[in-house]
Amino acid sequence: MQLPSARGPVSARVVDALRTGARPEVGALSRDVTARASVAEVLTDDDLHAALWVLYELHFRGFDDVDEDREWDPDLLAVRASLEAVFEEALREVTRPRVEAALAGAGDVADRLFAMTEAESGPSLARFLQREATAEQLREFLVQRSAYHLKESDPQSFVLPRLDGAPKVALAELQYDEYGGGRTERLHATMFGDALEACGLSREYGAYLDETPGHVLAVNNAMSMFGLHRRLRGAALGHLGAFEATSSMPCRRIASGIRRLDLPEAVAAYFDEHVEADAVHEQVAFRDICAAVVAEQPRLLPDVLFGAATCLHLDAVSGGLLLDAWTNPRPGSWTMATEPVA
Repeated sequence: MQLPSARGPVSARVVDALRTGARPEVGALSRDVTARASVAEVLTDDDLHAALWVLYELHFRGFDDVDEDREWDPDLLAVRASLEAVFEEALREVTRPRVEAALAGAGDVADRLFAMTEAESGPSLARFLQREATAEQLREFLVQRSAYHLKESDPQSFVLPRLDGAPKVALAELQYDEYGGGRTERLHATMFGDALEACGLSREYGAYLDETPGHVLAVNNAMSMFGLHRRLRGAALGHLGAFEATSSMPCRRIASGIRRLDLPEAVAAYFDEHVEADAVHEQVAFRDICAAVVAEQPRLLPDVLFGAATCLHLDAVSGGLLLDAWTNPRPGSWTMATEPVA
C-alpha cells in the first residue's frame, strides 16, 4: 500500500514527513490540530483522521514507500500523541452522559453494558440497506467498511498481552473465531475481501483509503487508539463488547438487502457469518471479558463503559452521515463512484 493523499495541513505534514524521511514539525502540527473548533469537528474531521490513520498504520501493515524504522520514530510518536489527546478529549466529552448514566445504573457490569447498547435509537443504516438501498449504495457501504474489515479484529489483538487469566482466554477464543477458526478461507478479513471482489470491487488492502471520509476513519482510529495503549485496555474491551452486541441483527438485515438486490452469494456470506457468531460473541465479550476484567480490576469500569459508549456514538455518527448523504444528496458529500475494477 502506498501513502494516501493529504486531506489538509495536518495530514500533508505527516505524509510529507513519511515520504521524504524528514522530521515532522511537531509544534506546527500541534497548532493545526488544536485549531479544531468543536467536538463534532474533531470526531469527523477528514484531515485529522487521515493523519491519525496513517500514523496508526505504521503499527499494522505499513506503507511500501515508508521505511519500516519510522514506526518508532519519536517525532512521529509525538505527533500521534498530540492528535490522540484531542481525539480522546472529544470522545470523553461526548460520551460522558452515557458513561455517567451507566455508572449510576443498576445491575452487574454486563447488565449495564447490555442496557447501554439496547438504549440506542435513531435512523437505521442497516434497515435502509435491507429495504431501500440500491446496488451502488450497497457497494459504497462495503467500500467504506473496507478500511476496518480488511484488517478485522487486528486492533483488538493488541490487548491480549495486557490481560491474564480468564479474560485473556475468553478474548483469545473470540479472536480465534474472528480469524477463521483455523481455516484461512474463513478468516473474516478474507471473507470480506471475497465480498468486495464478488461486487467487482478491489480487495486490495487500503485501495479505497483516499475515498474514505473522516467520520469512517474516526471509527477505525478509536479502535487503534484503545488497542495500542495499555492504559486504555478497559476502553478497548468495552468497545469490542459494544461492537459485537450491535452486529448480529444489522448483519441479518444487510444480508437480506444483499439478497433483495440479487448480488452474488459471496457478498451475503460475510454477513451471514456474523449473524450467529456475534450473537454468541456479545455474551462472551460482555460477561467473560468485560465483567471478568472489572471483577479483577474494578478501577477499569469507567473506561470499559467509555469504550462501549465510544463505539455506539461513532457508529451512529458515521452511519447517520452516510444515510444522510444518500437520502439528502448535496454537493461535496462523501458519496463516491465505486466503479467495478477492470
